[in-house]
Amino acid sequence: MDDARSSGHADVVKTPRRFDAVTVGLHWATAVLILGMFASALLMAFGAGQDQAATLLYFHRSLGVATWIVAICRLGWRLSFGSLPPFPETMSKLQQWLAKASEYGLYAILLIQPLTGLAQSFTRGKPFPLLAWEAPSVMSRDKVLTDLIEKIHGVSALVLLALIGLHILAALFHRLVLKDEVLQSMLPWKPSPHKDIGVNHTVRE
Repeated sequence: MDDARSSGHADVVKTPRRFDAVTVGLHWATAVLILGMFASALLMAFGAGQDQAATLLYFHRSLGVATWIVAICRLGWRLSFGSLPPFPETMSKLQQWLAKASEYGLYAILLIQPLTGLAQSFTRGKPFPLLAWEAPSVMSRDKVLTDLIEKIHGVSALVLLALIGLHILAALFHRLVLKDEVLQSMLPWKPSPHKDIGVNHTVRE
């Protein structure tokens, strides 16, 4: 980081850096929750009986709410305390822009997707279990609105899946082609003894 500052280029360094522990933890918590959401959705869509579907729907909703809460925590930490490691010099300006756009897109869809699922449940006009509580009925059933929100929920799920796919491909591209430290910066274990970066050390926006 000192080398980057002395050279006047805060976004171009060779020294590998890691995200701070909170950012890494929230990132992988999000990944586990999303995996659970998609797994429960697929099980509901293919082969689950009525009783199983009700249980899966409960878990699907609850995981969605948990994902939304974690996304809020991630965004709050990112804006208040966290920062991003510097871009490696192997990344072009276009690649840096795409990385930022992908990050913002993921934040947006992680906040939108769970809300569309909850909205779909509320428009059915019946109380439903959610986490440790029962969500009350707040409106009468509106089938037209339910169908509309269901379509939005489905499309946003596909967008989320596409962004995750691009995210994984980008990480593999950095590791296998560019051979830089981008993938290692977010691993839950430290591949090298370099100092963490991410709390009160603004490196790039």
